[in-house]
Amino acid sequence: MGYACPVCETPQRDGEHLANHLAFTAMLHGDEHEDWLDEHVDDWGDRTPAELASTVTEFAEETEYDEVFEDTTGSGHGYHDHAHGDPTQADVTGDPTGGAAEAVVDDAVESVLEEAQELTEEMYGLDDGGDDATEE
Repeated sequence: MGYACPVCETPQRDGEHLANHLAFTAMLHGDEHEDWLDEHVDDWGDRTPAELASTVTEFAEETEYDEVFEDTTGSGHGYHDHAHGDPTQADVTGDPTGGAAEAVVDDAVESVLEEAQELTEEMYGLDDGGDDATEE
């Protein structure tokens, strides 16, 4: 069981995933997700994922959340790696971009995760200028 996003109804695994979905979407797009958070959780940007989860789950409907594993997505690494349908598609996953769209998403995700890491370190006073060698 998971939670449906109260804004876009996208199912999320649990409360913390829902909190992250709402916050990241709000920070990246500033759309209805940000409006919803501003209306329901006035200090949402200052909360940890667990703290935010305890509030946002009060407003979210419980929903089915089906786990998807790599070996069931048609990624070519598993039991189901033969092509279906249109033989002109670029790869066996049915991605006509040949994975280019995934690469763009990966770059965007990587950028967001790096920024989140920096903000988290700054928030908790862990920012040591990026020099991990001082901990040795």
